[in-house]
Amino acid sequence: MLRGFYTAASGMLTQQRKTEMLANNMANAQTPGFKADQTSLRAFPEMLLQRFDQHENRIGTTTKTIGSLNTGVYMQEAQPKFRQGDIKETNLSTDVALLDVNLPTNPETGLQSSVFFAVENNNGETRYTRNGNFTLDGSGYLTTASGLYILDQQGNRIQLNSEQFSINEEGYITEGNDITARLGVSYSDNPMRMVKEGDGLFRAENGELADAYNVNGVQFKTQQGFLEQSNVDAAQTMTAMMTAYRTFEANQKILQAYDTSLQKTVNEVGRIG
Repeated sequence: MLRGFYTAASGMLTQQRKTEMLANNMANAQTPGFKADQTSLRAFPEMLLQRFDQHENRIGTTTKTIGSLNTGVYMQEAQPKFRQGDIKETNLSTDVALLDVNLPTNPETGLQSSVFFAVENNNGETRYTRNGNFTLDGSGYLTTASGLYILDQQGNRIQLNSEQFSINEEGYITEGNDITARLGVSYSDNPMRMVKEGDGLFRAENGELADAYNVNGVQFKTQQGFLEQSNVDAAQTMTAMMTAYRTFEANQKILQAYDTSLQKTVNEVGRIG
């Protein structure tokens, strides 16, 4: 009985964690460049139950197979889905979208590679994002909405004189007739190994990413005045949340049934003995 108790409890914990992940996706459905988390559920190894029968007329025991028992379920590590979101026109000079034109497929994973804007976090470390909702701070530096510096192709901060600048499809920033800088765009051949840090930022698992402009076969564009939207499918996410909630309730009822059985065992069967 206790085995079933723990199996139902593991199902409740799993569905709770899945609901939290889906709720976070829904909360960021309007966040530019947000990549929805995805995961899968896996079962723990099954147990093979056997019964030992002891014979009265002779020494020794024999075993009889009862059957297998599932020991519960768990949620695997959530990983972002790097499919490009819809592109929305904003007409703001500080908004920039990355357009995936032709990105190679990783031969090991079968998944498409990805490109990111390079930014500098508060510790001076390089991080990566798809959120092109930029702004200019008081000193003229191009930053994210949360104040992190946008980096150029050489890894330096980008300082501009005003919002009267243009960015072409190759990432070059022009003020007047002069090229001021080139947006830093980095390339990951296996984005599933990127570590999500929150606020739309990712960290490379093994050092810094390669310069996307210098990787053969990688084709992308930067589009000024546009933003990449979140790739969260709101309808699908709501359906998955309802399914997870109902599954949680089903496991909860099973747990309550086990609890009632245990109470009867202690209070009634034990009294008879």
